[in-house]
Amino acid sequence: MRCSLKRSLMVLLATSFLLLLLLHGGSRQEQDPLEVELRGLAPDTILQLLQPKRAQHIFRDTDKLSVLHNISYQILAGSLAPQKKFLAVGMVSVQRPRGFYLLATLQSLFSQSTEEELQEMVVVVHLADTDPGWNVRVAATITQKFGHHILLGRLLLIHIPPEFYPTLEGLKRNFNDAEERVRFRSKQNVDYAFLLNFAANLSSYYLMIEDDVWSARSFLTAIRRALASQEGSNWATLEFSKLGYIGKLYHSSDLPRLACFLLLFYQEMPCDWLLVHFRQLLAQKDVIRFKPSLFQHMGLYSSFQGTVNRLEDEDFQANALDFPDNPPASLYTSMSIFKNYEPLKAYSSAQGYFWGKDPAAGSTFSIVFQQPARVSRVRVRTGSVEHPRDFLHTGLLELGQHRDSSQDCSSYIPVGSFEKGTLEQRGLERVLPGPVECVRIRVTQDQREWLIIQSIDIWTIAST
Repeated sequence: MRCSLKRSLMVLLATSFLLLLLLHGGSRQEQDPLEVELRGLAPDTILQLLQPKRAQHIFRDTDKLSVLHNISYQILAGSLAPQKKFLAVGMVSVQRPRGFYLLATLQSLFSQSTEEELQEMVVVVHLADTDPGWNVRVAATITQKFGHHILLGRLLLIHIPPEFYPTLEGLKRNFNDAEERVRFRSKQNVDYAFLLNFAANLSSYYLMIEDDVWSARSFLTAIRRALASQEGSNWATLEFSKLGYIGKLYHSSDLPRLACFLLLFYQEMPCDWLLVHFRQLLAQKDVIRFKPSLFQHMGLYSSFQGTVNRLEDEDFQANALDFPDNPPASLYTSMSIFKNYEPLKAYSSAQGYFWGKDPAAGSTFSIVFQQPARVSRVRVRTGSVEHPRDFLHTGLLELGQHRDSSQDCSSYIPVGSFEKGTLEQRGLERVLPGPVECVRIRVTQDQREWLIIQSIDIWTIAST
């Protein structure tokens, strides 16, 4: 009788929510009806309602990699979808001595996505704290607040019992790290290894984030566009943030190997270092990072002993739908190039920037499109934190037409001037209505400092 009452209540809650969803056309509500229904219930009761079997135990066998054989996963809330999604977003969460950001992170992922994007995504949270009571309380809180996403197969909460962890005592003290630090980072490697192993069959692609980040609007659509730009290339990792484990994208087919790699070398070094080695082992030499970044770190306190962590990604942009087009082009400059800081790095997703020596009046940096395009907006950033004086002190942005050679256009018109090393001009389709074939940055005065061009972003509109 008791079990049937719980099942009936669960069905009633689910039916009520779906009915409300239909009546309101799927629009977002200020308060989730399930959150209202579940308020005041004990944590165990909440988990039982949305996960009738409580903690399901499932086993993952990872391509006969013995170190990950027969790991038992407790599904605290949610259920496995019958079909693969486009994207799985995974994170590990443990107690922080000060600050709790997981709920805000989940809210960001869901609220910054459209209904269509949510249908292509599943979020997996590994509650990995050593205190089982904390894991249950957090799972209940998440279930209460995000119950409809759990019911719709968009959110999974998992936990791995401690008996499946390797030893965390007497580990190598590489890099002269304190014993407690070694234990923390080693456990973190294992936490991520188990999460990756679990997520291997959930989706086509896997996105690694942390539990204290804010997401750009429509980040999934931006990731899909980035993938299209890499079609045909053999990439191992695409990066949508420069920070730590945030915004790292993988083929889900690579996750078993990555999970095994982290587990095999869990005590050797921090996870973000291991991720770099894994990328290089898969023959991707250079970092492929897309700008603007899609995820911003918002936590103040680290999960390690509550130490202050003020990291921010200055390349973060809140609206992913506002990403530039940057049409295919060839790049040229009249300036001498320092080492391997070639022009392409200012225009593409390649890591780094352009660095030119001895810019003088009349020096140019030119972008020559493969096909003419109607340019609507251009944004250029110069200089860097490490070399703050190496920005463009005085210069113009020019749009060119009538390409007379593979490297130049025969006529240019100025459309904007640089101020303190930056420039952003909109509405350029009204300034030059016809197709643009070249975009040029021209230095207008000699400067003693060299010139760093950090990024060039170009937006286009369809021809009428």
